[in-house]
Amino acid sequence: MIRSPLHRVALCAGLVLAAALPAAAHAHDAGDSVHAIMQQAVPEAPGKLAVVATVDYAPGQVSEPHKHLGSVFAVVSKGEVLSQVNGGPLRRYRAGEGWYEPPGSRHQVSRNASATEPAQLVVFGLTDEHQPLKSPIDQ
Repeated sequence: MIRSPLHRVALCAGLVLAAALPAAAHAHDAGDSVHAIMQQAVPEAPGKLAVVATVDYAPGQVSEPHKHLGSVFAVVSKGEVLSQVNGGPLRRYRAGEGWYEPPGSRHQVSRNASATEPAQLVVFGLTDEHQPLKSPIDQ
């Protein structure tokens, strides 16, 4: 049940990211499970692709550090997620809370905050048509 406008926005965003991931993202780490929901070229932004996806974390799971080449909007739809972007503070996001990552962001930490409960993100991304939304951080 979608309880608020934020939940509806998150769901829509997640759907867009998921769809673009197959084309754009050799995108999933051993620590998370990315499910592409949809991808769509954006007519009013030629060359851009909108993507919606869900990212599922089993208890204790962690994503590898990565960067986003396009804009990313993420909302926690279940559980709690710990996230650190661009060297900022480590933040805990609960169901219904979300954040924005501008193009080029370095996502150092993304993990399930619980060792016993699953967590899920709904993600919306906007990237260039021939660019992955998520890629490894160059070492």
